[in-house]
Amino acid sequence: MSKITSIEGRLLYNSRGSKTIEIDIISDNKFLGRVCAPSGASVGKYEAVSFPNGNPEESLRILKEYSQKFIGLEASDLKSIHDTLRSLDDSSNYSNIGGALAFSVTIASMESASRALNQPLYQTLSSRSSFTCPFPLGNILGGGAHAGPGTPDIQEILICAIGSKTIREAVETNLSVHKELRNVLEKEDPNFTNGRGDEGGWAPKLNNEKALEVSAIAIENLGFTLGKEVSLGVDFASSTQWDEKKQKYLYERAGFENSPDKQIEFAAKIIEKYKLVYAEDAVHEEAFEDMAELTKKFPKTMVTGDDLTVTNKNILKKAIESKSCNASILKVNQAGSLYDALEFAEVANKNNIKLITSHRSGESVDSHIAHIGLATQSKMLKVGIVGGERVAKLNELLRLSEHGLICGMAEI
Repeated sequence: MSKITSIEGRLLYNSRGSKTIEIDIISDNKFLGRVCAPSGASVGKYEAVSFPNGNPEESLRILKEYSQKFIGLEASDLKSIHDTLRSLDDSSNYSNIGGALAFSVTIASMESASRALNQPLYQTLSSRSSFTCPFPLGNILGGGAHAGPGTPDIQEILICAIGSKTIREAVETNLSVHKELRNVLEKEDPNFTNGRGDEGGWAPKLNNEKALEVSAIAIENLGFTLGKEVSLGVDFASSTQWDEKKQKYLYERAGFENSPDKQIEFAAKIIEKYKLVYAEDAVHEEAFEDMAELTKKFPKTMVTGDDLTVTNKNILKKAIESKSCNASILKVNQAGSLYDALEFAEVANKNNIKLITSHRSGESVDSHIAHIGLATQSKMLKVGIVGGERVAKLNELLRLSEHGLICGMAEI
């Protein structure tokens, strides 16, 4: 097996222009694994800290000081790489070295190993002999923390082409709805500037209800039946509205407040009216019982935890015990290391929790999460629709679909 012979890091920038780090790992002096860390804008309370004291340079300094600890390790021995990182940082959230470092080192190591083995990364990460392709889940209209003032409080309105038989059909359908929504928005507001949020969704000056309405119209204008060939999804990102002191959800842009009971009603009405296939973080990150109520009420909707479960296997176990969700986001950098994320995926799959492997709002052009989505049996890949850093993941899925190991689309 290949052994790590070199590990180096550099300072780069993500899609928002914020500083981040990229790590190169070379095994056997020739097999390069290279990974650039992403970052989120809507961040869960319990997820890994990206950098110590918010300082990417400090993560690089630590790597340089302790680089020799990684030299000679098997590039494919993910646990040893993870344990070496943990010998430098035993905190619960990687606050000493930064979760971005754990993310980049562990994925770069496995990419180097996959190149030494002359196989795609998803095969190196999984012992299965066949795979199904996750459906792309894309942001068509953005608000909240991903867009500016005047946009909806709801963070993301998403689409998924659930009737597609191939990944190419799914990608093209998402692209066509995104384009049609621009036409609808321009008719609604002749002064619409075609502005977009962090993840490429249109960012119009609309309230929540109108934003959902025009999204449904765009789907129907193309001849699709809402909830059949193409479905809407919503990332409520409700923790960004939750006010702990008032114990209420404050929808400042729309000008109303919701009690916890009213928030459940608010989310339920949207799920029912727009036939959502996907509802993420409809209540705040510690409202396990409220999420359980929605999960029970909508068994056919992917009631999804993101801030609720933060790619943390122990928190996921709590959610499973309380029946708080039937689906969960997998973001490697929420967990920290790839080893942590794969442990999370194992718990999810053993308990029939559907996985959605996801990008972050501040992204790189890396496409590793396409492989991670395949390896973890994810039902969806939440990667956006347009923008170079988003299309990179979709294009990688198209390339990978040419492999004989991938047998059709996942079952949602």
